[in-house]
Amino acid sequence: MTTYRSYIDGEWVSADSGEVFEDIEPYTGKVLADVAATGPAEAKRAVRAAARAFESWSQTPPAEKARLFFRAADIVERRKAEIADMLARETGSTRLFATFQQDLVIQTLRQAAGWVYLPKGEVLQSNIPGTHSIGVRRPLGVVACFTPWNGANILSWRAVLSPLAAGNTVVVKPSEFAPVSAGLMVAEIAEEAGFPPGVINVVTHAPGAAPAIADEFFASNDVRCVNLIGGVKTARALAERAGRTLKRTVLELGGYNPMIVLDDVDVDEAVRAATFGSFFHQGQICMNTRKIVVRREIYDEFLAKFVARTKTLTVGDPQDPATVIGPLITPQAVRAVDERVREAVAKGATVHIGGAYEGQTYLPTILTDVPYDATMSNEETFGPVVIVEPVDTDDEAIAVVNRVQYGLTSSILAGDTYRAFELAPRVQAGIVNVNSPTVNDEIHAPMGGVRDSGWGRTGPDSLNDFSDVIWINSRTDIPQFPF
Repeated sequence: MTTYRSYIDGEWVSADSGEVFEDIEPYTGKVLADVAATGPAEAKRAVRAAARAFESWSQTPPAEKARLFFRAADIVERRKAEIADMLARETGSTRLFATFQQDLVIQTLRQAAGWVYLPKGEVLQSNIPGTHSIGVRRPLGVVACFTPWNGANILSWRAVLSPLAAGNTVVVKPSEFAPVSAGLMVAEIAEEAGFPPGVINVVTHAPGAAPAIADEFFASNDVRCVNLIGGVKTARALAERAGRTLKRTVLELGGYNPMIVLDDVDVDEAVRAATFGSFFHQGQICMNTRKIVVRREIYDEFLAKFVARTKTLTVGDPQDPATVIGPLITPQAVRAVDERVREAVAKGATVHIGGAYEGQTYLPTILTDVPYDATMSNEETFGPVVIVEPVDTDDEAIAVVNRVQYGLTSSILAGDTYRAFELAPRVQAGIVNVNSPTVNDEIHAPMGGVRDSGWGRTGPDSLNDFSDVIWINSRTDIPQFPF
C-alpha cells in the first residue's frame, strides 16, 4: 500500500497526528493509497513556509521562473503514462480524458513560461510639473488554492500557474477525492523541476476536514487571495468569509452550459458535437452541456440521431482505451444524479436512453419534457445526463438558455455562422462557442464565468487577479504646502 504525505516547505511530511485516510478508486472500489490526514497545524506551517518564500520568489528573474515552468512541462511529458494511470484509477478518467488533460497541462506550462514577462507598468500623465508618475504591478503574497477532483490534472496546474507567474507563492488544498492528481502530483513535479522550497505547498485532509484547513487560511494575514475551482455552495461560503477578512477571491465555478442548435445546421455534425459536449468525462466537467435547445424544424431528426449515437458509447473500465463513459467519482455522486433523474421523471420527463446505473457508472442519459420546476432544470447535475428541448424561434432559444443563473460556457451550432455570431452576445455566459461544443478551451483565452459561475479569468488575463497595481509618483522638489 502506497502512503502519500503532504508537501510543506520542500519536505514530505506526515500528519502530526499520524492519521491517514483512504483514497478510493471509483471504478473498483479498492483502496488506491493511504494519504496524510493533515489539519490546521500543518496548514499553518504551509502558509508560513509560503510567506517566507514569497520575498525571494517575487524577486526571482522571469527567465528563471520560465526555466522552471519549461522543466516541469518536460517532466509531465515524460511521465504521461504514469499520470494517465493515476487519473484513471483515482478519478475515473478515461484514457481519452487523461490524455486530453496532460496535453493541456504541457501546453499551459509552456505558455505560462511567457506569462512571467507580462506583469508590467505604465507611465501615467500628471498635471503637476516636475512629477514622474507610474503604475506598477506587484504580487499579492500567499494564494490559497482549492483544487477539484474533476479534471484534477489540468485544473490543479491551472490553479497554481497564474499566481506563480505573477510572483505569488501558493498553498494547495486538493479535494479529498483526488489528493494525488489534484495536488500531490503537482508537488512531485515541482520538486523534481527544482522549484524553491515553500513556493508550492500541498496540504491534504480527510473527508469532512476541509473547513478546519480553510479556517487557517482565513486567519492568516499572509494569505491575500483564495483561488477556488469548485461548486457554488462552497464558493458562497468562502466568498462570505473572504468579505469579512477582506481577502481577494477568484472563483471558477460550475455551469449549466446550454447548446443552441439552429434549424440550418448539419444535423449529423450537431449530434457529434452534442455527444462530445454532453458526455465527455461522463458529464463531470464544469463545461459539459446540460441542456440542448433545438429549433423545432429539426428537433425530431436531431433527437433520434442523438439517441442513436449515444447508444454506441462504450461504458466500463476507464483503463480500457475503448471506454467513453467511466464511473462517477463516488457512490454519493451516483445517487445524487439518479435522484434528480427520478424526480424529473416523476414530474413528467421522458427518458429516451439511460436513466439507470451499473455499479458506480451512470449510463449516458437523454431526457425530454423536463418541467422547469424540476431540480435538473435549474441546477448543474454532475453526471452524464442532458436535457433536449424544442423551441420555435431564435428569440425563444435565447430566453430558454438565459433563464438559469449559471453563466460559464455555451454553444451555438448553425449553418450560417453570421446568424450565430449575431445571437452570441445575447447569451449570458462567459464563453460562447459558435460551431464547437460547450467543452472547448484554449490556454491563452480568458476562460471564466458570469453570474453564479463565478468571477475571474484564466490565462494571461488572470495575472491581474493575482496582483495589485501600485501607484508610484515622484517630484523633483518637495512642494510648498498651505500650512
